[in-house]
Amino acid sequence: MEIRPLRLPGTYEILLAPHSDDRGYFMRVYDEAIFREYGLQTSWVQENQSRSEKKGVIRGLHFQFPPYAETKLVRAVKGLVLDVFVDLRRNSSTFGEWDSVELSEENKKVVFIPRGFAHGFCALTEVSEVVYRVDSYYNPESEGGIIWNDKTLMIKWPVHKPILSKKDSALKTFNDFVRDYNGTEL
Repeated sequence: MEIRPLRLPGTYEILLAPHSDDRGYFMRVYDEAIFREYGLQTSWVQENQSRSEKKGVIRGLHFQFPPYAETKLVRAVKGLVLDVFVDLRRNSSTFGEWDSVELSEENKKVVFIPRGFAHGFCALTEVSEVVYRVDSYYNPESEGGIIWNDKTLMIKWPVHKPILSKKDSALKTFNDFVRDYNGTEL
């Protein structure tokens, strides 16, 4: 397992190292001791799985307001997705910036996203499944979101006409989020 910091402070790309033989492979997805070495200590309380059955599905950009903000450990177990995360931390030097990582069952990458980020992903294959751990319980009253095609963020999604849920189609703009909340404070 190799942990590499990404451009936005607190985000990491994790490269898993499968041990393969003629039967298949075994790989460690999480190791508390290794994560601790990088200061990535957390206590996971839920693990969620999402399946998209069409290429071009975008889910997100979702987040929870404090005190229910979530750290996420995200990986694709089937197919390929573009995983996107936006820094919503009011006092961060990268507030309002985004980054992305391609996650797939082939590349076996994992992304670590700390609290204070909006998160979403786009299915790049007909079927994709994403599994992610979180360190805070889901709280519907603390849910927030930013619209996928926000003109301020200018995220470079690989699709122009995504398949969206009704809820994700009606999310706020980044400027509305800033006006109403001025970012998140953790």
